[in-house]
Amino acid sequence: MKNIYIKSLLLVLLASIIMENHIKAQGCVAIRQFSGVGNALNQGELLQKGDWNFVTNYRYFRSFRHFKGTHEEPDRVANHTEVINWSHAVDFNISYAFNNQLYGAISLPFVYNERSSLYEHGRTERHVSYSQGIADMRLGLGYWLFKGDRAKNGNMAFGLNLKLPTGNYDARSTFFNVGPEGAPERRPVDQSIQPGDGGVGLIVDMQGLRFLGKEFVFFYDGFYLINPRETNGTRTFRETLSPILSNESIMAVPDQFALRAGVFKSLFVHGLGLSLGGRVEGIPVRDLIGGNEGFRRPGYVISFEPGISYMINNFTINVNVPVALHRNRTRSVTDIAASTPDNYRHGDAAFADYLLNVGLAWRIVKKETPVFNEF
Repeated sequence: MKNIYIKSLLLVLLASIIMENHIKAQGCVAIRQFSGVGNALNQGELLQKGDWNFVTNYRYFRSFRHFKGTHEEPDRVANHTEVINWSHAVDFNISYAFNNQLYGAISLPFVYNERSSLYEHGRTERHVSYSQGIADMRLGLGYWLFKGDRAKNGNMAFGLNLKLPTGNYDARSTFFNVGPEGAPERRPVDQSIQPGDGGVGLIVDMQGLRFLGKEFVFFYDGFYLINPRETNGTRTFRETLSPILSNESIMAVPDQFALRAGVFKSLFVHGLGLSLGGRVEGIPVRDLIGGNEGFRRPGYVISFEPGISYMINNFTINVNVPVALHRNRTRSVTDIAASTPDNYRHGDAAFADYLLNVGLAWRIVKKETPVFNEF
């Protein structure tokens, strides 16, 4: 019984870490604020038939460091020409166990973003554009492969999830010095702060854990978002900056991916637990399905991710702070097509140094129906 109790406690604490939505916009590389529905929400290895899990997660970052490839451009900050994104996001998530292996989940995210730049406002003055509202909703199913004795040393789940274009992908703000005779105009905000991407997507995800002994648990999760839609019709105005950017006049609807792994240990001190891991997340240059026209900033980030969690009864709170170790703004389709032997082209993007994630989960256990003896 003691071993069962210890493993159950470990799983509760581990799930509070895994529930954290591990993909966030990392700045100008428009990594959306979600992961696969299964690994983001469910605590599925703990939910018994009829159990519910409610999770909310807050995320924040500030991006300002510009990279071309893996090379940082410190002059952008020194000369005050950097683009700065501030992003706040809150997800409300619900999951339900249909049985001890099959679970369903739904997520409704909300965002508030600000973006400060010079180049979007005539290159003469720095101004801020804004976006806010509901982002893209996700719903799906997941299935844990093992049960009973086969799951005593660990488990693995796979999920299929639908991403719906509920977020505004043509959010607009006021841009200065860009209209006739320098007048301000209402234009779509940059792709990196659009609440949605305009595509119906399929998220294929996986997650798992393995007991290592001495109360250590190895965990992993990842996903790939397939976005078949090529472009969403939202104008970027990038073609007005240079004729080379004519292919980027409309926003793309890109795929994205992530992989995350680490080790978790319960300290058995008033429900406290610690985790240490790493993650890679990004936007590919080309999509798995569909075309590759339109504007995207491909790239990826590799981060070191410490975390801490605290559990009391059926409530769990966790804080994770991924710190960027390696940032790479890869070459886009436009960069490759427009390059010549005499003119090598490589666009840049701004990345954050770290992310702040705070999650709170509440598990509602199904009450057993009392059995009365007949007399």
